[in-house]
Amino acid sequence: MACEEPSKIVNIPSIVQELVTCVQEPPSQYVVPEQNRPDMACYEMPDPIPIIDLSRLPAPGNSSDEVDKMQSALKNWGLFLAVGHGIEPSFLGEVMKVTREFYKLPQEEKQKYSNLVDGQEFRMEGYGNDIVVSEKQTLDWSDRLYLVVEPESRRIYSMWPAHPPSFRDILCEYTVRCREIASLVLRHLAKMLDLHEDYFVEMIEEDAITYARFNYYPPCPKPDQVLGLKPHTDATVITVVFIDDNVSGLQVEKNGVWYKVPIVPNALLVNTGDAMEILSNGFFKSPVHRAVTNAEQDRVSLVMFYTADPESELEPVPELVDKKRPARYRKIKTKDYLTKLFETFAEGTLVIDTMKI
Repeated sequence: MACEEPSKIVNIPSIVQELVTCVQEPPSQYVVPEQNRPDMACYEMPDPIPIIDLSRLPAPGNSSDEVDKMQSALKNWGLFLAVGHGIEPSFLGEVMKVTREFYKLPQEEKQKYSNLVDGQEFRMEGYGNDIVVSEKQTLDWSDRLYLVVEPESRRIYSMWPAHPPSFRDILCEYTVRCREIASLVLRHLAKMLDLHEDYFVEMIEEDAITYARFNYYPPCPKPDQVLGLKPHTDATVITVVFIDDNVSGLQVEKNGVWYKVPIVPNALLVNTGDAMEILSNGFFKSPVHRAVTNAEQDRVSLVMFYTADPESELEPVPELVDKKRPARYRKIKTKDYLTKLFETFAEGTLVIDTMKI
């Protein structure tokens, strides 16, 4: 989510969708060390993630059972499943359809949007895999398409797929609809902290960048040996995720235990990110999560990452710091935090841990 300039890479990662057609088992660079492998009998949620009906929320600042449920969910899990969000199931179906249709395109068509410049240098936007920085790095069993969607002036339409033909219009509409959801939730989070209603909303406007990430997780012949996406947190103020309705795979960590995130048809997953954890001085947590694979079915998801202005400083909100609760995180520029995030993600560590005082 950070790198504007292409960067040198150690090697060119394979397209997993192609790789899976010609291997009986995952190559060694994808095999996760035994102690970190996914438990296929992962725990169900002990207390299911609350399902928040956004249509029942009162005006920000007013109390209600739904607001209390949201606050509890974000303090305990860092995420919740949103229904009543106003996006019609038929439109969500169109979003899922164009995502799958893109990944069904011939490889030479998808490669037109490659995130490798001249086949040699890595850039964040485009189709392919995440950056490879070390020969020892364990690779993820997934492919992705990464696009800047906001502000409009930052869009590089040449990187947006021309096929399926409706891709651009649907992504533009989905971007508008998701921003409404993100803004609504952020207004409530601000009031929970006794801040001005638009405090966090203003942080994701103007020069702030929103990224869309279309994930594709192919089936794996030995899903217990790989991860679709290694454990990580998001660098965001807030994240909105459209999860595949048909195949589960997202898991969240709490107190050292991994739990499955359940499938709720037409729900969107909302989670707070590292920026919100820092801004709130630890009141809200950025959940550690990962994606697992399975042997039978592929899986897709679409993630909207709402980040602050790259030039802005990330630090605890002054109103949330006092003698009883001193600042718990160091100050850092947003763009520098994002750069560190991608470095630590490749290494399998968490950048948020390096920011704690």
